[in-house]
Amino acid sequence: MEEKVCCFIGHRRIAEKEQLREKLYQMIEKLILYKHVTTFLFGSKSEFDSLCLTVVTKLKEKYPQIQRIYIRAEFPYITDDYQAYLLQSYDDTYYPNRILNAGRAVYVERNFIMIDQSDFCVIYYHETNQPTEGKHKSGTKIAYEYAQKKEKIIIQTANDENRQNAQNNSIEARFFV
Repeated sequence: MEEKVCCFIGHRRIAEKEQLREKLYQMIEKLILYKHVTTFLFGSKSEFDSLCLTVVTKLKEKYPQIQRIYIRAEFPYITDDYQAYLLQSYDDTYYPNRILNAGRAVYVERNFIMIDQSDFCVIYYHETNQPTEGKHKSGTKIAYEYAQKKEKIIIQTANDENRQNAQNNSIEARFFV
């Protein structure tokens, strides 16, 4: 049985946290039990990442075989003390060499790496949550579109029309909603 990988990507700010926490718990447990997901990839800088880490950490008590991997977009080289600090919350951490010279696109590139390595992408993307300054596109939207392009199984967790779009893109994703 091949072990699977899942990543989490979402907006910095999220609504409906308590309701979402329960929904995530059920979805992630299904991924572990029925889809053999054993590795969960995390980024940083968002309430969604933090919420997912909390849920996966709780599930790790029940399923100790699962791994929480933090893919850093900052600090390519870290001290032993900082690594020890990170390993209090994660089972491993690394900085992908591919993003060393990514500049301002470092988080977008890190998300692409997470998506490339994953079989499932749990995404909190809400169409109305867009940057207000300039003509920048939301990093979550960029990741969402990239996951679609790569034909990943997207599990959309935000309560809006995008959930229906994700369901239409993948029969398998309907299993989790």
